[in-house]
Amino acid sequence: MDSIYNSLKLIDLVVVAVYLLLLFGLAYWVSFVKKRKPDENLFLAQHSLKWYSIGLNMWGTNVGPSMLLASASIGYTTGIVAGNFAWYAFVFILLLAVVFAPKYLGAKVWTLPEFMGKRFGDKTRNVLAWYTLITILISWLSLGLFAGGILVQQLLNIPMWQSVIAMVLIATFFAASGGLKAIAITNVFQMILLIVVSLTLTIIGIEKVGGLSALYHKVPANYWNLFLPSNDKNYPWTAILLGYPVMGVWFWCTEQSMVQSVLGAKNLEQGQLGANFIGWLKILDVPLFIIPGVLCFILFPHLKNPDQAYLVMVTHLFPQGMKGLIIVVLIAALVSNIGSSLNSVSTVFTMDIFVKKYKPQATNKEIIKIGRWVTVWSAVISVLIALAINSIKGLNLFDVFQSVLGFLAPPMAVVFLFGVLWKKSTAKAINAILIYGTIFSILVGVLYLWVFPVATHPGWPNFLLLSFYIFVILSVVAFLISYMDKNANVLAGSFDFNSEALAAKPTRKVWVWWGLLIIVMVALYIIFNGH
Repeated sequence: MDSIYNSLKLIDLVVVAVYLLLLFGLAYWVSFVKKRKPDENLFLAQHSLKWYSIGLNMWGTNVGPSMLLASASIGYTTGIVAGNFAWYAFVFILLLAVVFAPKYLGAKVWTLPEFMGKRFGDKTRNVLAWYTLITILISWLSLGLFAGGILVQQLLNIPMWQSVIAMVLIATFFAASGGLKAIAITNVFQMILLIVVSLTLTIIGIEKVGGLSALYHKVPANYWNLFLPSNDKNYPWTAILLGYPVMGVWFWCTEQSMVQSVLGAKNLEQGQLGANFIGWLKILDVPLFIIPGVLCFILFPHLKNPDQAYLVMVTHLFPQGMKGLIIVVLIAALVSNIGSSLNSVSTVFTMDIFVKKYKPQATNKEIIKIGRWVTVWSAVISVLIALAINSIKGLNLFDVFQSVLGFLAPPMAVVFLFGVLWKKSTAKAINAILIYGTIFSILVGVLYLWVFPVATHPGWPNFLLLSFYIFVILSVVAFLISYMDKNANVLAGSFDFNSEALAAKPTRKVWVWWGLLIIVMVALYIIFNGH
């Protein structure tokens, strides 16, 4: 395909420059001009986030440049089956809103390791803090930066190392100076622009193929099914139904980067409505990110590399000026993704390791200072890892991302489900799953992805089913250890299941909005099956 860079005109470059200047200006104002309260921290936006900012910030964290490339690619090759990773998520976002959020906010914690420390003691908190750091650093920050580097490299025709360094510098500026509030405020504008630009691309594509009827009839019928047969090679319905919940619980209910915005909510109702809002926003993932791939399959059916589907559409369908806008919006999405991840790394290290273990009496000024240093060093490490990942060739971004999540998910899903839902869970069981369960799950993942890859060893089950099997095994182990532990009725931490704050119920307004979302999602699953 033609390079977007080579097709840019002066107006495109002006759009890019103006938007980036506005972005920097807003962050500078939030960080250095607007007066900050003496006790204000960088991490939870002083518990001031409202529902719309929470939803957009969570969506901005979830929607990275890798999603644009990978979703269009999978849409090009298989249709909307990958929409399950967006639409099926509403079940687990609901679980976050009505089950986990009341416990998190009621416990008045800054991080999820802090929450589990209150439940099971300092050992659990320390192990989980390091686990969370490594998880965010690799699965969010480095992989996201790598995928974004590929995108910027293709967009602007610059070397990979320049793409990675330029993007991480912008994201580090936001995270180190303004913290979560700067990221959250800019996300509101970035996500609105992302919706407008991607929706425009979809509309133009539909017009080019001849309308919605032509879009439906010009691809194989199974392109419009969310559930594929049980013998499907890539995404059988059994794997989706059983395997995705493991990933869903971990990703939406226990992952610091995703939950952090809810922790920064003004109150529980705003947090629950914010979670509901991202449930609605996730509906947009299919028309905005997957359908462009389906449209590309119709318009450009002979692509050698499906990963180019999204950029092929941009190159051939967008007019001058709009090309510059799509570039800057994609860059903004990358900044959002990396900035939120950097902020989460900084928060976990500062609050769960530095303050908790090394300097409990640290002043707010000291906390901000160490948080900024951690942000900078995390950025440096993530660049090195991303450049190392760049040396690996021939991997499908979508499947690699989902399989990595699939092997990271089981231990954390077990730990939090048992910790939050079962009073008799013991610290001994939880710590065993965190340490040995994680080693077991990652070892299986290494064997599956690298040592005995499924491409040459077809005896492996689907990675989602494998994730489910690991989850079942670890759940049984956690139950048996807790059941046989003589101290089963002794809480290692200060967590109180009977606390009124931890048992807060959703308001009528919250239930109304969730009821509407459930009806819409059930209808979508009925419509997009049986073709």
